[in-house]
Amino acid sequence: MDIKADVIKQFGRSADYYVDSDIHRKGGDLQTLVAMAQATGTELALDIATGGGHTANALAPLVKKVTALDLTPKMLAAAEKFIRGNGHENVEFVEGDAEKLPFPDETYDIVSCRIAPHHFPHIHHFVSEVARVLKTGGQFLLDDNVAPETTEFDEFYNTIEKKRDHSHFRAWKKTEWFQMLENEGFEIQVFHRFDKTFEFESWCARMHVSDTVKAELTDYMLNSSDTVKKKFRIKIEKHKIVSFQGEAVVLKAIKI
Repeated sequence: MDIKADVIKQFGRSADYYVDSDIHRKGGDLQTLVAMAQATGTELALDIATGGGHTANALAPLVKKVTALDLTPKMLAAAEKFIRGNGHENVEFVEGDAEKLPFPDETYDIVSCRIAPHHFPHIHHFVSEVARVLKTGGQFLLDDNVAPETTEFDEFYNTIEKKRDHSHFRAWKKTEWFQMLENEGFEIQVFHRFDKTFEFESWCARMHVSDTVKAELTDYMLNSSDTVKKKFRIKIEKHKIVSFQGEAVVLKAIKI
């Protein structure tokens, strides 16, 4: 099964969980992302891989229109139910691929993508497509989990995410994001880094992790080096993983 089929399968069965997930619904990163937009009410916005619809929902009262796009039909339906339930009528819902956007060149003033690019197998295609559909001077609002710059930490984080979720492709390093965006003609204007605490049980439950895989993850984390345990603030009680800490970036890049 290819990774995009995995995405549809995984997120199709987790759609309602993602709408209700605290880490997606209440994260301070969402408020930061929306505030960075400095929307005036006239913008056309595109939210790529909208997931539970939280970003599209937050942008809706601030812009003229939002297009919420997702690869997974069940996720899109859950997002529509959530957003319509909040009374927003200026949001349209489109099934589509982040790496091959079904929109004309220079359509949008704002493109956002939150907690999703680590699932995209051809990340350069995604960045190129964002640049294509943005108007000159338009803004790209990115929010995603990132891997640390150190190789050992990078490998640890991407390994546990892949073990937990086969649709995970790669969490990119901060420097890799900067390079990809600047190579596509973006100018990075605002950058924030957030700590993210993952409660182990809910982190596994979101992806319907089996007991076998949960045991493998526990063993892998328990047997990690002391430097990894320190870096990721792995909290252990009675030989069980309670929580660990990752990091995310939120940035605003302008198409020049």
